[in-house]
Amino acid sequence: MPPRKDSLGETARDLNSAAIHLLRGMRAADRASGLTPARLSALSVLVFGGPSTLGQLARTEDVSGPTMSRIVDGLVGLGLVTREEHPESARQVLISASAAGLELMQAAAQRRVDVIVGALSSLPADQRRAIVAAAPALRELSARVPPLARDLAREAGPRDPRPAPPG
Repeated sequence: MPPRKDSLGETARDLNSAAIHLLRGMRAADRASGLTPARLSALSVLVFGGPSTLGQLARTEDVSGPTMSRIVDGLVGLGLVTREEHPESARQVLISASAAGLELMQAAAQRRVDVIVGALSSLPADQRRAIVAAAPALRELSARVPPLARDLAREAGPRDPRPAPPG
């Protein structure tokens, strides 16, 4: 059977839908951490990516500096991250995960892995093999999406989400 005319478009729609449903499905596991999604995401960046400045963390999380400052303030207040002097710049601080933050994030990440292992285990063997074989390519695809998304968003510019008045 020949490939469909728009197979990349269809595949993109399928992957988008699957990604949305996977993330929604993880919400319950993530709630067990006791953190908001924004705090958990920022903590994840610090645990798995290492210490960061506030500006770097804001860019990574695609939020404004003031928003990230509030997120970090909350994490500091919970004892999950620390602020310390930046070794190269007196004007910046370095934000790092604390031991408690590392422990919380590792437990949260393991819950996600456990959920996915459970879901994979429930699939027929041929589907499991296909997902295992596709995992490296999906990781590569996920690395290529953010710069393309930023470029497209920049080209499109800000949009007013309200519907246009009839007329």
